[in-house]
Amino acid sequence: MIRAFLVSLLLTTAAFSQSAPTELKPWTQNSFDLETGMLWKVGGDTTFNYRIIPLIVSWRSKEMFGFRFRNGSALTVRNKLSAMANWFEEGSENRYLGVSGAPSIEWWNPSLTWSVFGSIGGGVGFVDSQGAPGGQGQDFTLNWYGQLGVSRVITEGWTFRASALFQHLSNGGQTDPNPGLDSLGFLIGISRGF
Repeated sequence: MIRAFLVSLLLTTAAFSQSAPTELKPWTQNSFDLETGMLWKVGGDTTFNYRIIPLIVSWRSKEMFGFRFRNGSALTVRNKLSAMANWFEEGSENRYLGVSGAPSIEWWNPSLTWSVFGSIGGGVGFVDSQGAPGGQGQDFTLNWYGQLGVSRVITEGWTFRASALFQHLSNGGQTDPNPGLDSLGFLIGISRGF
């Protein structure tokens, strides 16, 4: 499933990359992002090894505020709201559904063809806890994440995204023990401005 998505994403990127971007400034539009990838356990008190396939759908608002540099590049801050669905390929649980919010901080190059972006935020969600020792202690879960990546405009309104993602899932100490899960990996995806 992931391989088919990656192949179709690469073919789409190749098809769109022949058109040059227009004068439209990406931060003047709302955007929907669709990202997926792979995360691996890098920490936490859980005794299980985890491998997670995330699917994240995000909405980014138009610019809240920003700064324009003399060379034409821009630093911009936008609101970002995300719905997350994690499938646990390995681990004690099977799935996680959550929501989160964060600022999206983006630096755009002078020709507006690519950007470096980052987000740090968090929210809440539900995991299907199995009651296994060392697994997540309850269904209600807090999430926290940090994302850093690059985006490339492939045509007006469409952008390719690639990033590193750190994700923390925990129940905030509501059970003892509190087997939090820290995972790290990559995301790739596409974004549509509107």
